[in-house]
Amino acid sequence: MTDTVHRPPSAHPEALPPEDGALLFGRYAFPPNDLGYCGPDRADELLDRVSAGASGPGLEEVARAFEGAWPYLELIGECLGRAPLDPRVVEAYWLGGPELGRCGGAAFARSLEERFRPRLTRLEFERLVAAVAAGGTPHHNFHVFAVYPWVGLIRIGHVDGPLTVLDRCRIRCGQVLSIEGDTALVESRHLSWDGRTLSLAPPTAETAHFRRDGRSLAPTIKPGDFVTLHWDWICDWIGPMRLTRLRNATAHELAAVNACTYSAPAAVLS
Repeated sequence: MTDTVHRPPSAHPEALPPEDGALLFGRYAFPPNDLGYCGPDRADELLDRVSAGASGPGLEEVARAFEGAWPYLELIGECLGRAPLDPRVVEAYWLGGPELGRCGGAAFARSLEERFRPRLTRLEFERLVAAVAAGGTPHHNFHVFAVYPWVGLIRIGHVDGPLTVLDRCRIRCGQVLSIEGDTALVESRHLSWDGRTLSLAPPTAETAHFRRDGRSLAPTIKPGDFVTLHWDWICDWIGPMRLTRLRNATAHELAAVNACTYSAPAAVLS
Protein backbone atom coordinates (compact mmCIF):
# COMPACT_ATOMS: atom_id res chain seq x y z
CA MET A 1 0.00 0.00 0.00
CA THR A 2 1.46 3.34 -1.03
CA ASP A 3 -0.69 5.50 1.24
CA THR A 4 0.78 7.06 4.35
CA VAL A 5 0.42 5.00 7.53
CA HIS A 6 -0.30 6.79 10.80
CA ARG A 7 0.00 4.66 13.93
CA PRO A 8 -2.31 5.76 16.75
CA PRO A 9 -0.51 6.84 19.92
CA SER A 10 -0.50 4.44 22.83
CA ALA A 11 -1.76 7.16 25.17
CA HIS A 12 -4.63 9.60 24.71
CA PRO A 13 -3.33 13.09 25.69
CA GLU A 14 -5.40 15.80 24.06
CA ALA A 15 -2.31 18.00 23.95
CA LEU A 16 -1.02 15.94 21.02
CA PRO A 17 -1.26 17.59 17.57
CA PRO A 18 -4.49 16.79 15.71
CA GLU A 19 -4.38 13.54 13.79
CA ASP A 20 -4.87 13.06 10.07
CA GLY A 21 -8.24 14.48 9.08
CA ALA A 22 -9.17 11.73 6.63
CA LEU A 23 -8.64 9.09 9.30
CA LEU A 24 -10.69 11.09 11.77
CA PHE A 25 -13.47 11.41 9.21
CA GLY A 26 -13.40 7.68 8.54
CA ARG A 27 -13.80 6.80 12.21
CA TYR A 28 -17.20 8.46 12.35
CA ALA A 29 -18.31 7.79 8.77
CA PHE A 30 -17.87 4.00 8.88
CA PRO A 31 -20.87 2.99 11.07
CA PRO A 32 -23.65 4.39 8.84
CA ASN A 33 -21.70 3.39 5.74
CA ASP A 34 -21.51 -0.18 7.01
CA LEU A 35 -25.31 -0.14 7.36
CA GLY A 36 -25.71 1.16 3.81
CA TYR A 37 -27.16 4.52 4.84
CA CYS A 38 -24.64 6.88 3.28
CA GLY A 39 -21.43 7.02 1.31
CA PRO A 40 -20.01 4.62 -1.30
CA ASP A 41 -20.19 0.85 -1.11
CA ARG A 42 -16.69 0.61 0.40
CA ALA A 43 -17.33 -0.04 4.09
CA ASP A 44 -14.89 -2.93 4.41
CA GLU A 45 -12.13 -0.87 2.80
CA LEU A 46 -12.99 2.04 5.07
CA LEU A 47 -12.67 -0.08 8.20
CA ASP A 48 -9.40 -1.56 6.91
CA ARG A 49 -7.87 1.84 6.28
CA VAL A 50 -8.97 3.42 9.55
CA SER A 51 -7.90 0.43 11.62
CA ALA A 52 -4.47 0.33 9.93
CA GLY A 53 -4.02 4.10 10.04
CA ALA A 54 -3.66 4.10 6.24
CA SER A 55 -4.45 7.62 5.08
CA GLY A 56 -3.77 9.18 1.71
CA PRO A 57 -5.58 9.65 -1.63
CA GLY A 58 -7.54 6.41 -1.34
CA LEU A 59 -9.17 7.38 1.93
CA GLU A 60 -9.71 10.96 0.76
CA GLU A 61 -11.54 9.60 -2.28
CA VAL A 62 -13.88 7.63 -0.04
CA ALA A 63 -14.52 10.70 2.14
CA ARG A 64 -15.46 12.87 -0.83
CA ALA A 65 -18.14 10.35 -1.82
CA PHE A 66 -20.16 11.05 1.36
CA GLU A 67 -22.63 13.45 -0.26
CA GLY A 68 -24.33 14.33 3.02
CA ALA A 69 -21.23 15.24 5.01
CA TRP A 70 -18.86 16.62 2.38
CA PRO A 71 -20.68 19.97 1.78
CA TYR A 72 -20.55 20.65 5.53
CA LEU A 73 -16.80 20.03 5.52
CA GLU A 74 -16.43 22.38 2.56
CA LEU A 75 -18.44 25.08 4.33
CA ILE A 76 -16.54 24.80 7.60
CA GLY A 77 -13.25 24.73 5.71
CA GLU A 78 -14.18 27.84 3.75
CA CYS A 79 -15.16 29.69 6.93
CA LEU A 80 -11.94 28.70 8.71
CA GLY A 81 -9.62 29.07 5.74
CA ARG A 82 -8.71 25.38 5.81
CA ALA A 83 -9.09 22.33 3.56
CA PRO A 84 -12.24 20.19 4.00
CA LEU A 85 -10.22 17.32 5.49
CA ASP A 86 -8.11 19.49 7.76
CA PRO A 87 -8.35 17.77 11.16
CA ARG A 88 -9.80 20.87 12.83
CA VAL A 89 -12.52 21.05 10.20
CA VAL A 90 -13.39 17.37 10.55
CA GLU A 91 -13.39 17.55 14.35
CA ALA A 92 -15.68 20.58 14.30
CA TYR A 93 -18.17 18.76 12.07
CA TRP A 94 -18.37 15.60 14.16
CA LEU A 95 -17.65 16.89 17.68
CA GLY A 96 -18.26 20.63 17.66
CA GLY A 97 -16.15 23.43 19.05
CA PRO A 98 -15.93 27.22 19.07
CA GLU A 99 -15.02 27.25 15.37
CA LEU A 100 -18.62 26.42 14.43
CA GLY A 101 -19.71 29.81 15.74
CA ARG A 102 -18.01 31.32 12.69
CA CYS A 103 -19.83 29.01 10.27
CA GLY A 104 -23.51 29.60 11.04
CA GLY A 105 -25.88 32.40 10.09
CA ALA A 106 -26.04 33.68 6.51
CA ALA A 107 -23.15 31.55 5.24
CA PHE A 108 -24.81 28.38 6.51
CA ALA A 109 -28.21 29.39 5.13
CA ARG A 110 -26.66 30.02 1.69
CA SER A 111 -25.02 26.60 1.73
CA LEU A 112 -28.32 24.90 2.57
CA GLU A 113 -30.07 26.91 -0.15
CA GLU A 114 -27.58 25.73 -2.77
CA ARG A 115 -28.06 22.12 -1.71
CA PHE A 116 -31.74 21.82 -0.96
CA ARG A 117 -33.77 24.75 -2.32
CA PRO A 118 -34.28 23.17 -5.79
CA ARG A 119 -35.87 20.10 -4.16
CA LEU A 120 -38.17 21.95 -1.74
CA THR A 121 -41.12 24.28 -1.91
CA ARG A 122 -40.60 27.80 -0.59
CA LEU A 123 -42.41 26.95 2.64
CA GLU A 124 -40.43 23.75 3.16
CA PHE A 125 -37.15 25.58 2.70
CA GLU A 126 -38.18 28.35 5.08
CA ARG A 127 -38.93 25.75 7.72
CA LEU A 128 -35.56 24.12 7.12
CA VAL A 129 -33.55 27.32 7.56
CA ALA A 130 -35.60 28.37 10.59
CA ALA A 131 -33.28 26.16 12.65
CA VAL A 132 -30.32 28.17 11.33
CA ALA A 133 -32.01 31.39 12.43
CA ALA A 134 -32.49 29.77 15.84
CA GLY A 135 -28.73 29.21 16.10
CA GLY A 136 -28.09 25.96 14.23
CA THR A 137 -24.56 25.36 12.95
CA PRO A 138 -23.05 22.92 10.41
CA HIS A 139 -22.54 20.15 12.96
CA HIS A 140 -23.46 16.57 12.12
CA ASN A 141 -26.16 16.60 14.78
CA PHE A 142 -27.81 19.60 13.11
CA HIS A 143 -28.18 17.52 9.96
CA VAL A 144 -29.71 14.68 11.97
CA PHE A 145 -32.13 16.86 13.94
CA ALA A 146 -33.02 19.60 11.45
CA VAL A 147 -32.58 18.20 7.94
CA TYR A 148 -33.75 14.62 8.27
CA PRO A 149 -37.55 14.16 8.69
CA TRP A 150 -37.52 12.22 11.96
CA VAL A 151 -38.36 15.12 14.29
CA GLY A 152 -41.34 15.93 12.11
CA LEU A 153 -42.56 12.35 12.33
CA ILE A 154 -42.20 12.43 16.11
CA ARG A 155 -44.24 15.63 16.31
CA ILE A 156 -47.16 14.03 14.48
CA GLY A 157 -47.16 11.02 16.78
CA HIS A 158 -44.79 8.45 15.23
CA VAL A 159 -42.37 8.42 18.16
CA ASP A 160 -40.58 5.13 18.85
CA GLY A 161 -38.96 4.30 15.51
CA PRO A 162 -37.95 7.86 14.55
CA LEU A 163 -36.65 8.58 18.06
CA THR A 164 -34.40 5.53 17.88
CA VAL A 165 -33.06 6.59 14.48
CA LEU A 166 -32.36 10.12 15.73
CA ASP A 167 -30.54 8.77 18.75
CA ARG A 168 -28.38 6.30 16.84
CA CYS A 169 -27.61 8.60 13.93
CA ARG A 170 -26.34 11.49 16.05
CA ILE A 171 -22.83 11.50 17.48
CA ARG A 172 -23.15 10.78 21.18
CA CYS A 173 -20.81 10.16 24.09
CA GLY A 174 -20.66 7.59 26.87
CA GLN A 175 -18.42 5.95 29.46
CA VAL A 176 -17.13 2.40 29.09
CA LEU A 177 -18.34 0.18 31.94
CA SER A 178 -16.91 -3.16 30.82
CA ILE A 179 -15.48 -4.97 27.81
CA GLU A 180 -16.30 -8.49 26.63
CA GLY A 181 -14.92 -9.85 23.38
CA ASP A 182 -15.46 -7.35 20.58
CA THR A 183 -18.15 -5.34 22.37
CA ALA A 184 -18.27 -2.94 25.29
CA LEU A 185 -20.99 -1.97 27.74
CA VAL A 186 -21.26 1.81 27.61
CA GLU A 187 -23.30 4.14 29.83
CA SER A 188 -24.80 6.98 27.81
CA ARG A 189 -27.77 9.34 27.70
CA HIS A 190 -30.34 8.59 25.03
CA LEU A 191 -32.77 11.03 23.44
CA SER A 192 -36.13 11.53 25.11
CA TRP A 193 -39.38 13.09 23.85
CA ASP A 194 -41.86 14.67 26.31
CA GLY A 195 -44.53 15.47 23.74
CA ARG A 196 -43.09 18.90 22.92
CA THR A 197 -39.29 18.86 22.97
CA LEU A 198 -36.29 16.58 22.59
CA SER A 199 -33.90 16.24 25.52
CA LEU A 200 -31.40 13.79 26.99
CA ALA A 201 -32.66 11.10 29.35
CA PRO A 202 -30.78 9.89 32.45
CA PRO A 203 -27.84 7.56 31.70
CA THR A 204 -28.50 3.93 30.81
CA ALA A 205 -26.25 1.13 29.57
CA GLU A 206 -25.98 -0.02 25.96
CA THR A 207 -23.80 -2.49 24.10
CA ALA A 208 -21.56 -1.18 21.31
CA HIS A 209 -19.07 -2.75 18.93
CA PHE A 210 -15.47 -1.61 19.08
CA ARG A 211 -13.80 -4.33 17.00
CA ARG A 212 -14.57 -6.65 14.09
CA ASP A 213 -12.19 -9.35 12.87
CA GLY A 214 -9.35 -7.67 14.70
CA ARG A 215 -10.10 -4.25 13.19
CA SER A 216 -11.30 -1.23 15.18
CA LEU A 217 -12.13 2.43 14.69
CA ALA A 218 -10.89 3.65 18.07
CA PRO A 219 -7.49 3.34 19.73
CA THR A 220 -7.32 0.96 22.68
CA ILE A 221 -10.11 1.58 25.19
CA LYS A 222 -10.60 0.40 28.75
CA PRO A 223 -13.31 0.59 31.43
CA GLY A 224 -13.69 4.12 32.72
CA ASP A 225 -12.82 5.75 29.38
CA PHE A 226 -15.18 8.22 27.76
CA VAL A 227 -15.87 7.40 24.12
CA THR A 228 -17.88 8.64 21.17
CA LEU A 229 -20.52 6.49 19.47
CA HIS A 230 -22.23 6.49 16.08
CA TRP A 231 -24.97 3.94 15.50
CA ASP A 232 -23.75 0.80 17.30
CA TRP A 233 -20.00 1.45 17.09
CA ILE A 234 -17.48 3.10 19.39
CA CYS A 235 -15.69 5.58 17.15
CA ASP A 236 -13.00 7.08 19.35
CA TRP A 237 -11.63 7.72 22.82
CA ILE A 238 -12.52 11.24 23.95
CA GLY A 239 -10.89 13.45 26.58
CA PRO A 240 -12.40 16.21 28.73
CA MET A 241 -12.07 19.00 26.13
CA ARG A 242 -13.70 17.10 23.28
CA LEU A 243 -16.27 15.60 25.62
CA THR A 244 -17.34 19.12 26.60
CA ARG A 245 -17.41 20.23 22.97
CA LEU A 246 -19.67 17.36 21.94
CA ARG A 247 -22.00 17.85 24.88
CA ASN A 248 -22.23 21.58 24.17
CA ALA A 249 -22.80 21.05 20.46
CA THR A 250 -25.56 18.51 21.11
CA ALA A 251 -27.31 20.84 23.54
CA HIS A 252 -26.93 23.74 21.09
CA GLU A 253 -28.43 21.90 18.11
CA LEU A 254 -31.25 20.44 20.20
CA ALA A 255 -32.12 23.93 21.43
CA ALA A 256 -32.20 25.27 17.86
CA VAL A 257 -34.54 22.52 16.67
CA ASN A 258 -36.75 22.69 19.76
CA ALA A 259 -37.16 26.44 19.18
CA CYS A 260 -38.70 25.88 15.73
CA THR A 261 -42.46 25.80 15.37
CA TYR A 262 -42.29 23.49 12.37
CA SER A 263 -40.03 20.58 11.49
CA ALA A 264 -37.84 19.65 8.56
CA PRO A 265 -39.33 18.62 5.18
CA ALA A 266 -41.00 15.23 4.96
CA ALA A 267 -38.46 13.92 2.43
CA VAL A 268 -35.06 12.57 3.50
CA LEU A 269 -32.38 14.93 2.22
CA SER A 270 -28.76 13.85 1.85
